[in-house]
Parts: sequence; structure tokens; C-alpha cells
Amino acid sequence: MEFIRNFPFFSVAVFLFSAVICSVLKPKAARIWTVAAETAVLAFSACVLYYTWSTGEFFRYNMGHFDAPWSNQLRAGVLEGVAATGFSLILLLSHIGGMRYVNADIEHKKQSAYCTLLNLIGAALMALAYTNDLFTGYVFLEIMTLSSCGILMIRRAGRTALAATRYMVINLLGSGLFLLGTCLFYGITGHLLMEYIGAGVAKLDATGEYAVPLTVTIGLVCAGLAIKAGLFPFHTWMPDTYGTATPTSSAVLSGIVSKGYIFLLVKIMYRVAGVNTEAMTEARHILYVFGILGIILGSVWAMRSAYLNRMIAFSSAAQIGYIFVGIGLGGTAGFMAALFQLIAHGLTKPLLFLSGARLAESSGDSQYFADLQGAAHRNRAAGAAFTVAALSMVGIPLLAGFPVKLYFAIASVQHGILVDAVTLLTLAVSTLLNALYFIRTAIRIYTPSVRPAEKNESQVVIDKKSDPGLAVAAVGFALAIVSLGVFPGSLSSLITTGLSMFA
Repeated sequence: MEFIRNFPFFSVAVFLFSAVICSVLKPKAARIWTVAAETAVLAFSACVLYYTWSTGEFFRYNMGHFDAPWSNQLRAGVLEGVAATGFSLILLLSHIGGMRYVNADIEHKKQSAYCTLLNLIGAALMALAYTNDLFTGYVFLEIMTLSSCGILMIRRAGRTALAATRYMVINLLGSGLFLLGTCLFYGITGHLLMEYIGAGVAKLDATGEYAVPLTVTIGLVCAGLAIKAGLFPFHTWMPDTYGTATPTSSAVLSGIVSKGYIFLLVKIMYRVAGVNTEAMTEARHILYVFGILGIILGSVWAMRSAYLNRMIAFSSAAQIGYIFVGIGLGGTAGFMAALFQLIAHGLTKPLLFLSGARLAESSGDSQYFADLQGAAHRNRAAGAAFTVAALSMVGIPLLAGFPVKLYFAIASVQHGILVDAVTLLTLAVSTLLNALYFIRTAIRIYTPSVRPAEKNESQVVIDKKSDPGLAVAAVGFALAIVSLGVFPGSLSSLITTGLSMFA
């Protein structure tokens, strides 16, 4: 069992090694190698989760021959295991489910490079899940940003170059703020390892020294990661990015890339800035306000969208807002709700993009809602998968979205009448708006086409093309969504246990 302590390092190393190998392999071999690497890392992550849960303890892994605080260090507990397992599962299913579109949308000679970029994203996600060092976190933030731009630009169609440029500019702004915050933390405390910075911050908070620099530092780090995650009003890159990328890229970016940034933020809040320090409390209040705005305005923009991908993209802005509302509420209940939403949304959004692409393909390759009418009859499997994910987003019982809203309601009641009223009202309005555009879309795709003779022939012929990759991914995502809806206590218990290890 002690050998499992090497698995966090193996998870990062396998993806980095695979990135190098895939760069010289032929496309088919690169795809097979990448799926094998994703499967191996999923197994490593599940073992780490089981080991930390069964022992009730976290462990550290020093990268080199020097002890802390001089070495780079990985740290694994229950929550890191949950994040790594969720990230690797979503990456694997998104890759398998969208493989057909990778072959169709990307030039054959570039498909090996695409696999290289996916492996780099996987390495960055594992590093963000396990790192105990702020500067290492920054390095892999940049690796993930550059790799994410790569999987956008590699598809030469429409506005991909513009979307990637916009994504790059906004993300580099966030990276710059995070780097400034990291440098200030080092200047104030003399450390880069999270526990040592946290101990220094706790002393400063108790004595009141460096109050203003500390507030600025925490604000820079929180702002940088919030910008990279797409918190309102820095979500404007989402519609073009998700709308023009190949479905695998949209699934990966929406499902896990933004979540990696948020998970690092939660670790910093707990183990670096101190979740209850005065400066951190002020930062959480600001994140709460912007989270509320993101939920409402993201839902309104989604409802007004005329194209499927843009609707799903604006919905992502709203769902990211939920996570930051939970962070803003604070306490174990607030952070547990935020992290539950992080996993639930990470499982649901890729299924929407993958199944939505299949519905569009059966409708003359059109994302326009008028052309999607009756699409679920032309491709029944994609219609069923989209409906499950859409109903989960609304918050229908027995699906993952329902306990999310319940946990947010529970978290809000601990903060007084005003916060309780604002949070509950936002939940109610958001649920209504979600129902308006997601259920409306589900009804539309199951409504038979009107005047089929006037439609493109591809829109009225049942799509009989097989897509076993999407079938596997859809079943995997749907089972996970239903499992979280029926047995939410399992994940919430793991999150709560993991948060207690953070303290």
C-alpha cells in the first residue's frame, strides 16, 4: 500500500511522458497511447482516493532530495483524490466521446499534436490537484493555458483563431495577477510551500502586520484564478471558444480546465490565505457578489441565444457563478456545495457539448435552434443523452443538479436573513431560467419537423452513422450524473472529509 504514495507523481509524469511520445507517433497510435495514459492515470487517481479515504490521512511526496521548505512537494488527501479522479475520468470520456470529431475537424497530420496537447492538459490538471507549491502551480497554469489555446487553434474553421486569441489574452491577464500574488506571498513570508506560507499569513493576521499588502496579495491571487475560470464579467471568451472548437475541446475546456483553476483557488484559500482571515473574508464577499451576477446574467444570455453551442456556453458562465457563490458563502457547507457543483457540472457539460454536436450533425450541421427541431428522432441516442444532461442542469430530482441546489440552499441559511434571501431568490430565478431554455430545447428536439419537404434532406433522414465512442462516453457520463443524483451523500461525505484534511 505504501507504493501508492508514488501515484501522484506517476500521474503527472505519465501525461508528460505521453506528450513527448505522441509528438512522434502516427495519429492512430497517438490516440491509442493517449487513451491508455488517461486510463492509467484514472486508475492511479482512484487508488490515491481509496488509500487516503481508508487511512484517514494525507501524505506528502518530495520532488527531489531536499526536505521542505526547500523542495517542490506534492500533497495528496481525500479531496485531491476526488479532484484527480474526477478530472481524469472526464478527460477520458471527453476524448473517447469526441474522437470522431477530432478525426473530421482536424487535419490528419495535426492529430498527433492534438493528442500531445491533451496529455499536457492532463499533466497540468494532475499537478494542480496535487501540488503543494505555489510556483509549481503557476508553471502548470501556464502549461494548461497554452495547451488549451492549442486545442482551439488546431481546428482551422470559422473564428477559431479569434476565439483562441481572446482566450489567451484574458487567461494571461489572470496568470499575470496570480504570478504577482505569488511573488508577494514569497516576499512577505519567505516561502512558496503552502503550509509554510499559511503559517506566516496566520501570524501576520493575528498581529495585524502587513495588513494592506496581505489584502492586496490575496486579492491578486483570487482575481487571477477567478478570471481564468471565467467568472462574470470575464466570461466573454466562452461563446466563441466553445462554439468554434471541436466537441472534444469544448468538453475538456468546459468540463475540467476551468475547474482545475477553481480547485487550486480552494486549496489556496484553505492552506495559504486562511479561509477565515479578514482579508480572505473580504475577498470571498466580492466573489459571492460576482457569482450571483454571473448566475443571473449568464442564464439570461443563454435564454436569448439562437444557437445551441452559444446557449450551452452562456450556461457555463452561470454554472461557474454557482461555484463562486458557494466559495463566497464559506464554511464547510459553502465549500462542500461549491466542490459538489464543480464535479457535477464537470460531468454534465461535456455530455451537452458531445451530444449537441451529434444532434447538429443530424440537422444539416446546423446549431440553429430552428434546424434542430426533431433532431432527437433523427439520432435517438444523442437526444436521450442531451435530455439527461439538460434535466440535470435544471435540477430535476434523481440527477446530479438537484442535490447541488439543495446544498446551496442549506449553506445559505447560516449567514443571516439578507444572504439567505438573496441566495435562495437567485437559486429560484436561476432554476426557472434554466428550465425555460433547457426544457424548451429538449421539447424542440423531440418535436417533429414542420414541413419536411422544405428542409434540407439531411435533416429529415434518420442519422444511422454509428459512433461507439460517443455511446461509451454518453453511458459513462449519464451513469455518473444519475449516481450523484441518487447517492449524493457519498460524494458530499468525501468532500467534507477532504476539507477537514485541508484545515
